[in-house]
Amino acid sequence: MNAPEKKKIRFAVIGAGRIGAHHSRILGQHPDVELVGVCDQNIWRAQLTAWRTGALAYRDYRQVLDQIDAAVIAVPTTKHHEVSMAAIEKGIHCLIEKPLATSIDQAKELVSAAEKNKVVLQVGHVERFNPAVLKAIEYIRQPRYITVERLGPYDPRVSDVGVVLDLMIHDLDILLTLVGSPIDSIEAVGAGLFSKHEDIANVRVRFKNGCIADVTASRISLKRCRKIRIFQGSSYISLDYMNASLQVCTKKMDDAKSLQDVDVFEPKLAKTEPLRNEMEHFLDCIRHDRKPWPSGEHGMEALKLALQITDELEKYELAGHSQSRSFLPNWAGGIGRIAQSVSQSVLGEKS
Repeated sequence: MNAPEKKKIRFAVIGAGRIGAHHSRILGQHPDVELVGVCDQNIWRAQLTAWRTGALAYRDYRQVLDQIDAAVIAVPTTKHHEVSMAAIEKGIHCLIEKPLATSIDQAKELVSAAEKNKVVLQVGHVERFNPAVLKAIEYIRQPRYITVERLGPYDPRVSDVGVVLDLMIHDLDILLTLVGSPIDSIEAVGAGLFSKHEDIANVRVRFKNGCIADVTASRISLKRCRKIRIFQGSSYISLDYMNASLQVCTKKMDDAKSLQDVDVFEPKLAKTEPLRNEMEHFLDCIRHDRKPWPSGEHGMEALKLALQITDELEKYELAGHSQSRSFLPNWAGGIGRIAQSVSQSVLGEKS
């Protein structure tokens, strides 16, 4: 006797930009999913993505809400709350791209609404599902110092928020996950070049357990870079998000005195796409009524730290060039030199 056919989960992707198009591609190929619609105010963009995936295109996302079980919310950040609330109140499971919202109050409303309507709310912190990150977690024990670089070219489509909410929030989520300690203090510098927000930022985060993290994010760099380095008592871990590679260096003995006393190896990583891993997790949570790993609460914690950083940047905003903004504290003698050094490495400038 044949087993009953598994009922497909009916999906819509709301927002047909770059990330929405990738979600549509993955959902359109998934055997357990029926991609009902792709929605975007730019109907031509929605139609192109829909045509590639066999779905229908919609200009108004509200037209599809009565036809679906789940949605990917990939609209601009300023629209996350409006669109997600409309879906959640219809009993629709939501994967909301990061950041969860533009304010903590909005984030709390989304989390509360998801609980009330008994739907899965997952935040699109896709780096958690990078094979290199999943493997690195196995080797991380009480990190003491962490450095992060996330650099790339400018994309005017995300100019509605600064680089902290646009890019750095990925790494803030990873930091909170890896360190597992409350934050003691933050120091931040930054500058805007093309947008009215910060386009480059450097942040030092001090955790109460003594760990320190230096995080740099830029969307005005000529070259792409996505790396994190983690220093521990007896090991050093280097992770490349972009190339999904991982290197672990471990001391052979406590009193190691040179590199000859260090083992260097590269763990074998799964050859899987992070976005596909993320979607599989979301589908599993829907099927089995489970709390997602990057839950609404996790997304809210990352958002809270990102907003603290942007508040710190705004506090020290100085009048600069008519088309740029500088976010340097008044006491920026030493830290200003750090920022200059960061600019040189990020923008390729010569001193």
